Amino acid sequence: MDQPSQEVIAIEGEMATSIGPVRLVRTLWGQPIDKSATTDAHHLQLSLMPMSGRAEGGFPDHWGPHRFEPIGEMFFLPAGERIRTRSNCRHQNAIMCHFPPDAVTDWLGADMAWTDSRLIGMLDLHNANLRRLLFRMGEEIRSPGFGTPMLVDLMARQVVVELARHVLDIDGDQATGGLAPWRLRLIDERLADGAAVPTLEELAALCHMSVRHLTRAFRISRGRSIGSYVADHRVAEARNLLAAGVTVKEVAFAMGFTAPSNFAAAFRRATGETPRDYRQRASGKQPAPLKPLNAQAG
Repeated sequence: MDQPSQEVIAIEGEMATSIGPVRLVRTLWGQPIDKSATTDAHHLQLSLMPMSGRAEGGFPDHWGPHRFEPIGEMFFLPAGERIRTRSNCRHQNAIMCHFPPDAVTDWLGADMAWTDSRLIGMLDLHNANLRRLLFRMGEEIRSPGFGTPMLVDLMARQVVVELARHVLDIDGDQATGGLAPWRLRLIDERLADGAAVPTLEELAALCHMSVRHLTRAFRISRGRSIGSYVADHRVAEARNLLAAGVTVKEVAFAMGFTAPSNFAAAFRRATGETPRDYRQRASGKQPAPLKPLNAQAG
């Protein structure tokens, strides 16, 4: 532990804000990293390029010396907490925010309880609002224009508010038995990302919980099973594709079905009509239904 990492750091852009500096940083490592540190300031970081290797971190004062959790592309290290990091990454470009505790007490609080679930969540932050704000700050610092200092300062304040909301939400499910808003948001974002339909195991890993806990808590939060929720989302996505003119075969494969016939059967069970009939109706090509024989003439 604490081996020399042959680390080379280049600051490619920097801007001071009222709550701490924001920097664009390029880092190169000559060998794998294994080191411990305690930060004096809160540290928020977003990678601006895909991770070049695997990274993991542990909080030895909370977890002991042998427990590690994955570090994601966006992570947050609380001030005053000792962390041990291990990584075989070789290079990284990132935007980094350093927030002295006194500057953000109004949002994060002076006595924030860093529970186990919060510490895990901070090592792999999933928050679309934070990600968008950090990317925008990086763009402004890289190519400044009229009002850039004021805009970056405003965004830095918004980052801290979004971060505080996210942290406070993490333990929200413990009080209700359901899922915290941040977990529900992660599930919805994953379903909307256009990738293959996720498994329960994937969603459980995303939320840092077991499949059993996820299914029970989701039903409490949404009043329905997570399986039916995912299935309904898949049907809604299929409807959108069919209405846009995508062929039944293409939609079937996009939805993860091995054969169009399987998709057609599932779609009919869920909607009461075939994909082809829905596609024709959605495009305005379906003829008007016939009137009953006993209908009165108009």
